[in-house]
Amino acid sequence: MLLKDEITGKAEALLPELTEIRRHIHRHPELSYAEHETAAYITGRLGALGIEYRSGVAGTGIVGFIRGEAPGRGLTVGLRADMDALPLTEATGAEYSSVNNGIMHACGHDAHVAMLLGAGEILNSMRSTFAGTVILVFQPGEEKAPGGARLMLETGIFDSFRPDIFIAQHLLPDLPAATVGFHPGPYMASCDEIYITVKGKGGHAAQPSQYTDQIYIASELVVALKERVAKAGSKEAPTVLGIGRITGMGATNVIPETVEIAGTFRTFDEKWRKAAAGLIRETARETASLRGVEIIVDIVEGYPVLVNDEKLTRRAMELSRTLLGSGRVKELPVRMSSEDFSFFAARYPSFLYRVGITPDGEEMKKLHTSAFDIDEPSMVTGTATMAWLTLSLIAG
Repeated sequence: MLLKDEITGKAEALLPELTEIRRHIHRHPELSYAEHETAAYITGRLGALGIEYRSGVAGTGIVGFIRGEAPGRGLTVGLRADMDALPLTEATGAEYSSVNNGIMHACGHDAHVAMLLGAGEILNSMRSTFAGTVILVFQPGEEKAPGGARLMLETGIFDSFRPDIFIAQHLLPDLPAATVGFHPGPYMASCDEIYITVKGKGGHAAQPSQYTDQIYIASELVVALKERVAKAGSKEAPTVLGIGRITGMGATNVIPETVEIAGTFRTFDEKWRKAAAGLIRETARETASLRGVEIIVDIVEGYPVLVNDEKLTRRAMELSRTLLGSGRVKELPVRMSSEDFSFFAARYPSFLYRVGITPDGEEMKKLHTSAFDIDEPSMVTGTATMAWLTLSLIAG
């Protein structure tokens, strides 16, 4: 039997188990950095498989390791899945819906965990066939800065393993079920959080000489920021400055003393990312001086640009075509969304690929919405692809 057929067969046989794992985690979602029950469930699964692990890494993170038993020296390959859910109220109506009110796996992390456990089970059962080491990384806090990937790296745990390659996968409703997608090179944008507070004199709306108009000033600042960022940005590096909230707790005739602005800045150019932070602060200072108010800017550093190693990604695409067939392997455009796997990719040769989850003819269920759900048989594709890529790349 060919290796690819053996892996595919093992993954198909695991579908009931993958579904059970995914539904259990889906029913019991936990927010970023609070994935305690999820972590306990994962370690229970790893223990039952006889896979060694370390828990409590950067809080709730887990690192499992499978040592190949074949002679020779293979590479060390890290495989990552994220564990956290989102603060959303589920509206799927599924029998496995969340039992934790206001928390939902709306980004597919439940399936990511299931597929990594499935790939780990396959690789552990085949450890006599390869040399090298596989690291299974179950990561907390992908959805919230500073990012669980960064925190796990800062513990130094990977210094002892010294990974040669890191791989991650993520579901994508835009792709047809049972397909995978890759993008060599820069793939996902950086992401920083912007918080701005405008403070001045409040007062009765009918007496403009006695107050500074914080609502007006905040609006003026938003327009100035959007215009300046758009003008200064590079055409070669797509950029987004999105303002998601302006809050001023006044009334029809009350001008508030404080107005708060919150938004996000995303780009594909790390130098421009730093320069833009300076431009935002400079624009705020100029507006404060002009209008006689205080403006406080807090920029929370998020995730860097996710860069898929070009050579490694193209090799992975060819290997995936061997496993799945050319028609099931797509090349994807860049995305302005962000991923903290970028911290791993900045340190090790890495790539993140996508797994399609929308069957032909069915309505797409978008990520980060209360209606999000997946085509569960697509987890077979993700599990088989991850195991196949690992075994194909570990030999070097």
